[in-house]
Amino acid sequence: MIINREPHRSTAGFPVEVSEDTVTVRAGGEMDLVTADDLGHALAEALRHASPTRPVLVDFSQVTFCDSAGLNTLITARITAETNGTRIHLTGLNRQIHRLLEITGTLPLLTATT
Repeated sequence: MIINREPHRSTAGFPVEVSEDTVTVRAGGEMDLVTADDLGHALAEALRHASPTRPVLVDFSQVTFCDSAGLNTLITARITAETNGTRIHLTGLNRQIHRLLEITGTLPLLTATT
């Protein structure tokens, strides 16, 4: 069941969809120093709707690249989620992003799925 039937754009331009079971952020493009703040704003918006029974799902299937700035944004959001008793799950990771999470030891922290 979708609570907000129409996905809305966060201030970052990334859609945030709120449903009964999850809050989904659909990221796209490159997650780097230029776009990290935008991702952070979208994740903050998603976390406002999240709960222990409604985790945040970040769809990375349209993301082509992620650097340390994007990773830092994800980790910061993960800390906030943990403080609020919810979780952040990543999905749709390409090889580069999966490898970035793997070599930095953050893959298990973000409960990533491919």
